[in-house]
Amino acid sequence: MPVRIVTDSTADLTPQLARELGITVVPVYVRFGHESYRDGIDISREEFYERLVTSPVHPTTSQPTPADFAQVYRELSRETDKIVSIHVSSKLSCTCNSALQGKELAETKCDIKVIDSESVTMGLGMMTLAAARLAASGESLQKVTDDVKQAIPNTHLLGVFDTLKYLLLGGRIGKAKALLGGILNVKPLLTLRDGELHPVGNVRTRAKGIERLSDFVKNALGIQELAVIHTTTPDEASRLKDRLSSLVDTSRLHLARLGPALGVHTGPGLLAVVLRKKSTGDKDEAQSTGRKIHVPSLHLPKVNLPHR
Repeated sequence: MPVRIVTDSTADLTPQLARELGITVVPVYVRFGHESYRDGIDISREEFYERLVTSPVHPTTSQPTPADFAQVYRELSRETDKIVSIHVSSKLSCTCNSALQGKELAETKCDIKVIDSESVTMGLGMMTLAAARLAASGESLQKVTDDVKQAIPNTHLLGVFDTLKYLLLGGRIGKAKALLGGILNVKPLLTLRDGELHPVGNVRTRAKGIERLSDFVKNALGIQELAVIHTTTPDEASRLKDRLSSLVDTSRLHLARLGPALGVHTGPGLLAVVLRKKSTGDKDEAQSTGRKIHVPSLHLPKVNLPHR
């Protein structure tokens, strides 16, 4: 029986892509006050961002419950005896812990491997896609698991914020720094390091921020897969995707919209790139030139998602 692949909705995979590759996506929860929604099921990305800017209540998010995972594992165990469940960094969310509890709760004989991706959004998404391709080709549970783990240190992210307002609302930045950023029109850059999100510098204009994203990708040769991610600027994201299209095969170039789990902190206007470089398991793909990815030194406190 083939290996089945599970992830959570922070992977930001489109429903079509998940269906095509047989990936099961477990949704995170979004809450506006007492109202609770399942990401991508009860509330769409469009509805979320519209409410984010208009609602008097700032939303929160929480991971899927152990019962959610147990239900998924039980259902999949009817058609497989091997599952690889890949999730958002455990330093950003308790989703991995819920998956591990769900594994025990499911009480199935299915061999379930829960993997902490140490990533988020399409960093997690691209690891999940790679795992699903291997599973579809008939690879073993061990091969799929090993390749995902090899991809973790080769996955990199850089994003530019349009505003500090939502970091302030989420308690991720002080009021004085947010006010100063507004006065100076500072747009912070954010990266992912050791499973945690870190602001790593500032730019004065959005155009300069987009240049930094473009340079970040161009300086990272040996790219196996690439994604451009946005919250509310699809046209801008499409232009950046076109600009980077010569650097990777079009079948491995994605455009995605950031989901609520991180969107509550970034707000509208975030633009980011995520790339996966060649790892040991990529024997069939182009050789890396070995050029290192440069990320500037830290200037702001690290950013964590709420552990609810």
